[in-house]
Amino acid sequence: MSVSEPGPSENQSLCITFTLVAFSSLEEFQSVLFAVFLVVYLFTVGGNLLIIGLIWVSPSLHSPMYFFLVNLSFLEMCYITSVVPQMLVHLLVEPKTISVRCCAAQMYVFTILGLTECCLLAAMAYDRFVAICYPLHYTLLMGPRVRLNLAAASWITGVLVESVQTTWIFTLPFCGPGTIQHFFCDIMPVVKLACVDTSYNEIVLFAVSLIFIMSPCLLILCSYVRILVTILRIPSAAGRRKAFSTCSSHILVVSLFYGTALFTYLQPKSAHTPDTDKATALMYTVVTPALNPVIYTLRNKEVKEAFLRITHKNLMRQMA
Repeated sequence: MSVSEPGPSENQSLCITFTLVAFSSLEEFQSVLFAVFLVVYLFTVGGNLLIIGLIWVSPSLHSPMYFFLVNLSFLEMCYITSVVPQMLVHLLVEPKTISVRCCAAQMYVFTILGLTECCLLAAMAYDRFVAICYPLHYTLLMGPRVRLNLAAASWITGVLVESVQTTWIFTLPFCGPGTIQHFFCDIMPVVKLACVDTSYNEIVLFAVSLIFIMSPCLLILCSYVRILVTILRIPSAAGRRKAFSTCSSHILVVSLFYGTALFTYLQPKSAHTPDTDKATALMYTVVTPALNPVIYTLRNKEVKEAFLRITHKNLMRQMA
């Protein structure tokens, strides 16, 4: 893609490696941060594996909602793994360098998973919309083929859109010291390293983010407007509580994910600062994936019952 100015002049050397600043300003806390992020990472991977395992072995959880939850849990494990292991290494070693190719690979994986999650959350909202607004037709409207198509469309959209966007970013020439004011290769900190005018690129990146982040978000909002109207028409308070409880976990996850994503990717370049970028990035790369297993177990009656049932069976076997 073209940019506003020609490439770097002959006396500028192109970067072959980047240096991640990460949490260098907290040098005395590197070991503590390593321990904290390692525990959070292991908890996240373990929690999501637990959810996948429970759904796999529990016939009562073989429904469309839990099919999407398996996809989301798998995605969250990949999502946090694309960032945290490298961050853990950089908390212990100096210099905190990464090759341009590895940086590109990380951005490919991270952005693909991020957009796929946007689409999956929209598919999950549609599932809740059908379940509450059209309960008698739920099995027909959310049959195996439909949910497979929705999940496949989410993954394909993420791969196609973000592969093109990331490839375009790494056609830019990067020169100078190559210092990334972040703990991983996020979009805007990397774009800032280009030694050409990137104003046109930033407009396109902003437009892509606006379209492909906001479109699923609008679908989610429309689904929940219809869900809310339907719930309010339920005559009994108990019925309204039961209907809302099936959506509460998804609403929490959507709020956490989209709150940080919108704040990060729909800001102009001038509004980005290293500290705010790192703080919000920690929310959507570490905190949100860690909270999702907690939200979907502690706030989900069916998952809790399946866990207790399997635990009880294992205890009975050991006692026999």
